[in-house]
Amino acid sequence: MDQADVWPSKKSEDMDSDRVSIWPRMEPFLLGALQVAPSSKLSLHYLRKMATYVRTRDGCFPSLTWLMWRHIACGKLQLAEDLAWLYFETFDLFTGHSPGDRLEWAECLSQCSSKSELDQHRNERSVDTLQFLLFLHIQQLNRVSLRKSLIGEEWPSHRTRSPSPSEREAKTSSQNKNWDDQAHLSFVQSHLAELLELLVEPNQLSESGRVPRDCQISLEAVHSLGLLLEGWEHPGRPVQPVHRLLSRGPLQMHAGYSALSHSFPLHQLISCLQHNLTLNPFGITSCLRSGKKLAWAQQMEGAMKRAKIARNTHMAPAGSKMVLMSQVCKQTLAKTSDKMTGANIKIHRCADAFIYLLSPLRSVSVDKCRDCTVVLGPVETSVHVNCCQNMRVVCAAGRFVIGASSRCTLHAMTPTRPLLLPGNTDITLGPFHTFYPSLEDHMASVGLAVVPNMWDQPLLLGTDPVKPSTNPDPACYRLLPPEEFHMLVVPFHMKGDTCEVPGGFATRYQAAIEDKQKRIQRWQKTVLEAQLNKEQKCKFQELVEAKFHDWLLETGHRQELDSLIPPPESSLQVSNGALVNETTVNETTANDSCIKTGGAVGHSPMAC
Repeated sequence: MDQADVWPSKKSEDMDSDRVSIWPRMEPFLLGALQVAPSSKLSLHYLRKMATYVRTRDGCFPSLTWLMWRHIACGKLQLAEDLAWLYFETFDLFTGHSPGDRLEWAECLSQCSSKSELDQHRNERSVDTLQFLLFLHIQQLNRVSLRKSLIGEEWPSHRTRSPSPSEREAKTSSQNKNWDDQAHLSFVQSHLAELLELLVEPNQLSESGRVPRDCQISLEAVHSLGLLLEGWEHPGRPVQPVHRLLSRGPLQMHAGYSALSHSFPLHQLISCLQHNLTLNPFGITSCLRSGKKLAWAQQMEGAMKRAKIARNTHMAPAGSKMVLMSQVCKQTLAKTSDKMTGANIKIHRCADAFIYLLSPLRSVSVDKCRDCTVVLGPVETSVHVNCCQNMRVVCAAGRFVIGASSRCTLHAMTPTRPLLLPGNTDITLGPFHTFYPSLEDHMASVGLAVVPNMWDQPLLLGTDPVKPSTNPDPACYRLLPPEEFHMLVVPFHMKGDTCEVPGGFATRYQAAIEDKQKRIQRWQKTVLEAQLNKEQKCKFQELVEAKFHDWLLETGHRQELDSLIPPPESSLQVSNGALVNETTVNETTANDSCIKTGGAVGHSPMAC
């Protein structure tokens, strides 16, 4: 279509508007869209009915309370209450709340002793009604496509084009649509008219409920669209919410904004947005193509040669910061840095690795990894484990989600119920069992408290999302038995005041720790009472160390110890004028007796 057919405007104005870019924000899709096929009750048909309903009921507009959402979800959409709260809580989790507000909310919940008290406190929470409608609509992002399931790809459309090499690389690395910025753009392009129709006031609808072409959308309603869209007037200029770009500057006339009525014609607004929509310049595609590439000392040959770490934290605005780690194998990666604070982290296709990211983070995705240990600083929103095998993940986070994974152990501290998606087998849930010196300060900075802690109350979301289950499935998950419980020691020196696991342990796990301590004391007493001479002590020590080495090799812990050995000073390399292995984490060296025999020596912690 000729541009003049869309906007009858001056050529110079068209050139100005061409420099305006609007793109889908990353976080609503990354953190808000559940990675499961949505209920049919969240189809556009029902959301249109809900959009009309909420405009005419108290407690529904402009803010929607939990009480009214429960009434709509359970009474009219026939959703289970657990699922209704899951959607409400998920939206509330990634939208803006200060750390102080989150801590105050946690304190209120921890004092609830009955369901009525819990509902009373929940009803003190409300969400922006129009943004919540948009949030419910983007759950269609992970809707199963019959066409795609049959032929592997969607049917060709006028938007289809051959991807560039960087886009193919991004597609390979993202895999799921929640990280795929191209899927976000395609979704908005395909559903833009539907999204805007949800913002139309009911009095403008026809008798049949259809949206007339000549209807208007208020500036206030377009404010809500800022949940999904943002942009800038020129590359490098400050990022702005979409309503500002549309109501002033080059796009004001093209969008049809009337300063008198403070509204936009719907058809003109759709055309303007479609013309200026583009790929997120801070998304995964851009980060892989032009993000800051990071290297580290002692890069190994073979599998390690493929490892990549990239970040855009030096240039991206809040909410778009990301760090991508791919194919890290057979090494230890350790980092605490302001560069990672508030970033969304993706750990992809790593194997036989030990990863310590000890900073306050925004979100973490662990995708298609195997045989790894991942220890994280506090995560403000969610940790998502997807398609992983034999993983151990340790973290305090706003929410944990596990899907399509097997033989994984999650040591969690979380104020929300862990969400188990379809496809899981042999998942173990255990209590958070480690600390590092600055942990409590980091927890306070993201608004995480030690109570309530719901790590042992998972919500199972099966193939029928309308009816989540709380009944234990032996093939799906188990709670860690106390006799298998052990503390995890973070093997790095850092500054800080935290000297124990925040919140302590439940009685049964505390008893297990005390029992192990008593056994150690009995063993030490037995050795002392044996009154061995010097030669016997040396022989006894050799036998114990040999047995210990055998145990290290059998359990795979030998690699973990070997990888903690710092590189010699001569191996330090310089990248972009800075030491490659710059880190504020001081590595501890294992005892010489533990590294003299067996296994490779010289694997070094990596810094990003």
